[in-house]
Amino acid sequence: MSAPLLLNDAPRTLLVTGGAGFIGGNFVHWLLTNSTARVITLDQLTYAGHLATLADLTTHPRHVFIHGDIGNRELVSQLLIDYHIDTIINFAAESHVDRSIDGPAAFVMTNIVGTFNLLDCARAYWSQLANEQRDRFRFLQVSTDEVYGSLGATGYFNENTPYAPNSPYSASKAAADHLVRAWYHTYGLPVLTTNCSNNYGPYQFPEKLIPLMIAKAVRGEALPIYGDGGNIRDWLYVEDHCRGIVRVLEAGRAGAVYPIGGNSEKTNLEVVDTLCDLLDALLPHSPHCPHRQLKTFVADRPGHDRRYAIDASKIERELGWSAQETFTSGLRRTVEWYLNNQSWCQQVTQDNYAGQRLGGGVNN
Repeated sequence: MSAPLLLNDAPRTLLVTGGAGFIGGNFVHWLLTNSTARVITLDQLTYAGHLATLADLTTHPRHVFIHGDIGNRELVSQLLIDYHIDTIINFAAESHVDRSIDGPAAFVMTNIVGTFNLLDCARAYWSQLANEQRDRFRFLQVSTDEVYGSLGATGYFNENTPYAPNSPYSASKAAADHLVRAWYHTYGLPVLTTNCSNNYGPYQFPEKLIPLMIAKAVRGEALPIYGDGGNIRDWLYVEDHCRGIVRVLEAGRAGAVYPIGGNSEKTNLEVVDTLCDLLDALLPHSPHCPHRQLKTFVADRPGHDRRYAIDASKIERELGWSAQETFTSGLRRTVEWYLNNQSWCQQVTQDNYAGQRLGGGVNN
């Protein structure tokens, strides 16, 4: 197994796009805590990206925040040169399925056109580097299991599963992944792709299933669950995902795809029930106990895939990664974080939380 690239004596300088969002923000925090890397965060600060997520990093000596769009070619090209970037990690994406149904154009622009711009800027920059720097350079595309479509009752997605996206969101991510693959095979750009299962944890915008249910339950509001609540997702604690990305950067093979899953399949109904039970235990004096009484079922959304599940054996076998959190331990950490950080939730939602199609839908 190759020597680490991030945690060795020659620390990297990473351009992290979408680093004020949920997974990107957690990744920036994790990296600055657990490595000597320098991080340049680029984020457009749309509805899901918030400076509040990075507030404690304002004076960090190894972190720089840039407010900007990955589709701005001049900006991206200049950042690569000015900061001597040797790693790009693309978290930047419109990511909520319901929003993609209501307004797909933004998903095409950010997820497809934005990724194209990053790739083309990266190729132009990489081609001018000295040989040693070219060998060191990496472009990592953070993707999703939703590009694979919907599974039946059995089987798992893996790196060889054909793409079959069913929503504007997943179609836009699939297109971006194909561009990444093409830039490797056509131009030789050293790319990596990770396809993750549903993430959960701190700093997730409160329109996704878990933070939405926590917020509504605390207020004693109805907990809307799509359809019969039987849609199944594989849940991955966001910090485990961050560690997986780092392992792929450290030792992944250029051009390869690494699915990252939590091996924690749950129906949406199971997730909500577990959340309610945790809230009962953590808020025993709440007037809304038992919180399960707040559940309600609403009409299913269009194109709602029934089941996703990741086979993460490749990253486990080749890179030695495995999830450290169980769903039970990770969910408890998540609920406790949201209960202790309600001011963050209020801050990120007060100005731009449109509340579109909010229900018990999927998380990614």
